Amino acid sequence: MSSGWSVGLDIGGTKVDGVLLDATSSVRGTLRAATVRGTDGVVACASQVVRELAAAAGIDTADLTGVGVGVPGLVDPRTGSVSHAVNLGMDLSDVPLGAFLATALDGVTVRVENDVNAAALGAAHLLGLGADLAYLALGTGVAVGVVLDGRLRRGYRGGAGEIGHVPYEPAGPLCACGQRGCLELYASGSTLDAAWPVGPGLRASHEVFEAAAAGDPRAVGVRDAFVEAVAAAVRLVVLTYDVERVVLGGGVAEVGEPLLDAVRAVLRRQADVSGLLRSLAIADRVLLAPTGAPVAAVGAALAVRSSV
Repeated sequence: MSSGWSVGLDIGGTKVDGVLLDATSSVRGTLRAATVRGTDGVVACASQVVRELAAAAGIDTADLTGVGVGVPGLVDPRTGSVSHAVNLGMDLSDVPLGAFLATALDGVTVRVENDVNAAALGAAHLLGLGADLAYLALGTGVAVGVVLDGRLRRGYRGGAGEIGHVPYEPAGPLCACGQRGCLELYASGSTLDAAWPVGPGLRASHEVFEAAAAGDPRAVGVRDAFVEAVAAAVRLVVLTYDVERVVLGGGVAEVGEPLLDAVRAVLRRQADVSGLLRSLAIADRVLLAPTGAPVAAVGAALAVRSSV
C-alpha cells in the first residue's frame, strides 16, 4: 500500500510541519510539532514527526520512498548538509542533517532542501501551475525559490533567489549581511513588526492592513511603503527570470487578498508609465500561495522522489 509514499518536513525556528503524501501525491496526513533547537533536538523532533505520520496511516517507516526536509540556511542537497541555520540553533558549517536523520530513521532515504526552494515545488504542485514559477517568501526575511522548466534553480553556490539582499535603498540602514538598504529591510515581516508593534497574539501584518483599510493615516503610510517594496521584489524576479507566475508566500502573505490587490495595483501603476513593464503584464502573474496545506513540507515530500 505504501509504495511511493513519502513524508515532507518543513523545519522552522518554532515549529515542524509534517505531511504524508501517497503515491498519487495527495496529502494523506499532516502533523505539527514544536521545534527542539540544536542538531540533536532537530533530529529527534523531526524523526518523531515522521514516525507519527507513518504510524497514523498504518505504514512502517521502512516502507517510505523517502523523507524530504526543508530547512532555512545554506543547504547542499547533494550531501544533505546544512550551514548557518541559526534559527534552528545549528550555526555551524556543513552539519550533516540528512545523514543524521537517515540514521535516526534506520536508513530511510532523506533529502534536504532549502525551505524556500521546497515551498516553490509545493506551491507549483498544489496550485497546478506550469513549469516556470517563483515563490516569493515574505517572512522574517525575503527570498525567492525559482522553478524553471520544472527544475529548481539553486545557482552556482546555492545563492539563487537571495533577493532580500539586493540593495533597495543604497543609503538605507545597515543590514545584517553588511550592505545597506537591502530589500528585506523594507519588504519583510520584520519590517512590519518594527514599524507597527502589537501585543501578544497579534500579527503586525494583519493589524497594519486592517488599520490602513479603516483609514488610519500612519497605517496607510506603513502599508504603502511595504507594498512598494514587495512590488519591487516581484518586478525584479520577473525581469530576471520571466517566470509565468510569482506566488506570494510566507507569513505576511496570510493577509490574503488585501496584500495581493495592493501589490497588483502598484505593479499596474508602474506599467502605466513604462511600455516595457506594460508588455510584460507583471501584475497578472502574481497570486497567493495556497492555504490549507504546508507548501514547503509538500514540496520537500515531492523533492525526495525525484531529482529536481
